[in-house]
Order: sequence, then structure tokens, then C-alpha cells
Amino acid sequence: LYGFVFLVALGVDYNIFLMSRVREESIRLGTREGLRHGLVATGGVITSAGVVLAATFAALGVIPLAFLIQIAFIVTFGVLLDTLVVRSLLVPALVRSLDERAWWPGDPAGFRRSGP
Repeated sequence: LYGFVFLVALGVDYNIFLMSRVREESIRLGTREGLRHGLVATGGVITSAGVVLAATFAALGVIPLAFLIQIAFIVTFGVLLDTLVVRSLLVPALVRSLDERAWWPGDPAGFRRSGP
């Protein structure tokens, strides 16, 4: 349960960071080009933060308490999986597949039309 709570909370944070930047770029450039620019801008930061966080939790594995060793493994593996696979590959692939529908119920094209 603790591992699940940690991973969901950390995954949501990374996803908000990535997708808010992608949405900003999508308003200017369209979804596919905005996705590319957003990934370039935030990819290194998200990957670095994920690796540092995974290393921090891995350090709990040296404490001789079985509970902490289990949490260390679960969170370290989960953060690396989330950072390197989910945020780098799966989320961008889903957004690219959905194109403009990825922004439902808010539509960036609607924001573009309402501007000056």
C-alpha cells in the first residue's frame, strides 16, 4: 500500500509537469509539434529527477529492516519504470495517437481561437 501511494503521487507529479508544458506548446504549434517541443524541454529534467529519486529510495535498502528494504525496492523499481518507460514512451505515444482528442474536455484549438 505504501509503495502504491508513493508511486501514484510521484507519477502524477511527473505527468503534470510534462503535460502542462506540452499543452502550452500545443496551443502555439498544434498537438504533435507541441508534444515534441514539450518533451525536449522537460524530458531531461524529468529523467534526472526520476533517477535521483530512485537512487534516494534505493539508499533505504541498506537499512537492516525488512519493511524498508521492500519499500526501497518497490519505489526504486517503480520510479525508474515510470520515468524511463511511461513518461518517455507511453504517455507521448498516447497523446500522439489521440492528437487533438488528448485535450478533451479542454481544447487548445479553442484557446487559439479566443486569443487576439
